Amino acid sequence: MDIRRSLRHLATPDWTLRRAFPAASLEAIRRAIRASESVHRGELRFAVEAALPIAALLRNAPARERAEELFAQLRVWDTEENSGVLIYVLLADRCVEIVADRGIAARVPQATWDELCRGLEQAYARGDFGAGTLAAIGRITALLASHFPAHPENPNELPDAPVLL
Repeated sequence: MDIRRSLRHLATPDWTLRRAFPAASLEAIRRAIRASESVHRGELRFAVEAALPIAALLRNAPARERAEELFAQLRVWDTEENSGVLIYVLLADRCVEIVADRGIAARVPQATWDELCRGLEQAYARGDFGAGTLAAIGRITALLASHFPAHPENPNELPDAPVLL
C-alpha cells in the first residue's frame, strides 16, 4: 500500500469535484457530448471522481482499473456497435484514463488514447478543467467521426450527462 497516495485520497474532499467542474462546466460538457454524438455513431461518457472508494484504495487499485470498473458499471460497453468511450478523471491522482470499447479499440490504437489522456492531464494541471475537457471531446469527436460516421438513424444509446462519483 502506498501511504502517501492513500493519505492524498483520504484528504481529497468531494467538493473538489464542484470546484474543478462547476455546474456551468458540466452543462457545457453535456452539450458537447450531445453535439459530438450527432456526427458519429460512438457513445461518450465522462466520469469524474474526487478520490477512490476505500475498497479500491485498500487494494491500491490503479486509475486504469477503476476506469475499467466504471466502464462496466456505467454500461459503456452496452452499445449496438461496441462504440462506447469512457473518459475517466481521478482528481486525487491527477490522472485521466480513456477506455474504448472493442469496436473503437480495433480502429484507434491505445497510444492515441494515451496521448489524449496526457494532454488532458496537462490542461488540468494548468487549472483548465472545463476548456481542457471540451478540447479533448473535440479531438475524440474527430476520431470517432472518421471511424464511425453518423448514419441517418443514429440513436442516443447512453446518457450524455457527466457522472460525478
